[in-house]
Amino acid sequence: MNQLEIQDVFQSEGQPTAEQFQCWVDAALTDYHKDTELVIRIVDEQESAELNQQYRHKQGPTNILSFPVDLPDGVELDLLGDLVICAPVLEREALQQHKALVDHWAHIIIHGVLHLLGYDHIDDTEAEQMEALEIAILSKLNIKNPYIEVTEV
Repeated sequence: MNQLEIQDVFQSEGQPTAEQFQCWVDAALTDYHKDTELVIRIVDEQESAELNQQYRHKQGPTNILSFPVDLPDGVELDLLGDLVICAPVLEREALQQHKALVDHWAHIIIHGVLHLLGYDHIDDTEAEQMEALEIAILSKLNIKNPYIEVTEV
């Protein structure tokens, strides 16, 4: 069972429901056969920028930050980690990329959960593997490939 805590520090009109978040997390964890707990924190641009600077040493807000849990040896918890999502950045990206906002939310949640599982996109091979997995998961949810550029809505 995947337990999800949602922290609404910032609320937006297009924000998904708890049920949608749960559906996307469950879809990303289909092949992960362990109970999990994770937190999704929805923030404004200021908090995102502060966390991005503190943990990634990059300026400005970003769409998502993933914080996998790092437990000491011998400590066994179901905690997978935390996702911090900047709703205003996500909304801007969806508009700029001509994507349905709900589809972009789904993609970013799945992307973040995969990061918590250890997937990354630092090099081309890793990026291709992670993107292929994202596309497959989104396809099962009837969401189009987010990496195909759309020129108009």
